[in-house]
Amino acid sequence: MNPGLAVITDRTLTYQQKVAGLAKVGESTENPLRIGAELQVYRDSGVICDLFEGSAPYRPRYIVPDYERFMRRGSAFLGLEPPRDIWEATAALLILYRHVPSITTFPVYLGDIDALLEPFVEDEAEARKAIGLFLLSIDRTINDSFCHADIGPDATTAGRLILELTREQKNAVPNLSLKYDPDRTPDDFALLAASVALDVAKPSFANHRMFAAEFEAMGLGDYAVASCYNGLPKGGGSCTLVRLNLAALAPLARGLDDFSGRVLPDAVARQLEYMDERVRFLIEESGFFESSFLVKEGLIDAGRFSAMFGLVGLAEAVNAFGDGKRFGRDAEADALGLEIIERISARVAAHRNPLLAANGGRYLLHAQVGIDSDRGVSPGCRIPIGEEPELADHILRSAPFHAFFPSGIGDVFAFEPTARANPLHLLDIAKGALASGLRYFSAYAADADVVRITGYLVKRSEMERLGRGEASLQDTTALGRNAVNNLGVLERRLRP
Repeated sequence: MNPGLAVITDRTLTYQQKVAGLAKVGESTENPLRIGAELQVYRDSGVICDLFEGSAPYRPRYIVPDYERFMRRGSAFLGLEPPRDIWEATAALLILYRHVPSITTFPVYLGDIDALLEPFVEDEAEARKAIGLFLLSIDRTINDSFCHADIGPDATTAGRLILELTREQKNAVPNLSLKYDPDRTPDDFALLAASVALDVAKPSFANHRMFAAEFEAMGLGDYAVASCYNGLPKGGGSCTLVRLNLAALAPLARGLDDFSGRVLPDAVARQLEYMDERVRFLIEESGFFESSFLVKEGLIDAGRFSAMFGLVGLAEAVNAFGDGKRFGRDAEADALGLEIIERISARVAAHRNPLLAANGGRYLLHAQVGIDSDRGVSPGCRIPIGEEPELADHILRSAPFHAFFPSGIGDVFAFEPTARANPLHLLDIAKGALASGLRYFSAYAADADVVRITGYLVKRSEMERLGRGEASLQDTTALGRNAVNNLGVLERRLRP
């Protein structure tokens, strides 16, 4: 069937989802990128994947506006003055969100929403009502759970209200991170976050010290956690995210030496070539940075955009050459995994894109969460579902990989429902994980309706609705259902 007609006649899609789907079809009708034959072989085989960005990139994949500037200055383009109270603040943000593009058509970053709203919290009852409607509106109008907001590291009244309302509403959108810093985040605030996470699979705990130090060292200053768990510079973002499927790459090699010496370097070089071409078209031909009011009003700056070199399937690549040793189970296999990541990291760090100023034109490594059609491919550097070791061992084996991925890596842990009786236990685990070097820690109780699929959230009840042939409000529900079927994400080892 014609792709456009397939979208039009799909009875499980809402009108807005059909519009977005038809836009994707339209994006694929032009092929202006210069792609060599060697690169195309990797693309056709699924080794290199642009994650559905389209063949003619016309906006950056991820945009991270400087919402603090917006709140101070308003927007001439939108005809908005700086807000003066909690109602104007929440309304102004909702208006701006409507005009922030991304790969999903919705904003992937909503700001440090507690810090943005805290100056306007005067009467707590009024603030609770306003913030509750704000969060409800986000869930009902930004129909994609790659939409992400941050709170912390400092405790605020707005932050507490956001957590309490998140538990009450039990919505999948927005995704939420707590920027956790043991020197700044009070235990009572972090404990509330842990308790809410068991009920609603959010917030995740982001290692604020690690992120902040790395982005400062790169000369990028303040950072955001956006989309799944992507670390990106505020006021900038990522032009593109292309991933290398190591699980699909490994079978192309004649043994480990051939993989390390020939196949892997060639695939990395081709992916860098592809990223360069996507960046070139976006910057030199699309006109985005010349036409967007976000640029003209200083809410984003082209000099703060990088691009993300993603990868998946490390575990499967290691297991292909491990002589029976299993990634996440054997020290030799883990060491091989680190060696592969070190090789990739060195080659990516040596590459420069002269069109990008952020981080000296170097791309950022990203442990990609996978796509719904993946089978037998573990997200990023994660230990495969069904092979997870004991919790402490799992954390310590995973932590060394997190240091390589400033633009995002995370591990997800499912807990027995009885864990709700003692959220302090979960908080202690989260603290220990971050202190051990984990960059991003996610947890949820196994009976929660809101489930963390990989880096995004979906409701079980909505997946069941879709399974009955009914439309679902969030377009990520279909991705979650397929990930459940293909990746077994509901089969994670339960932790006490």
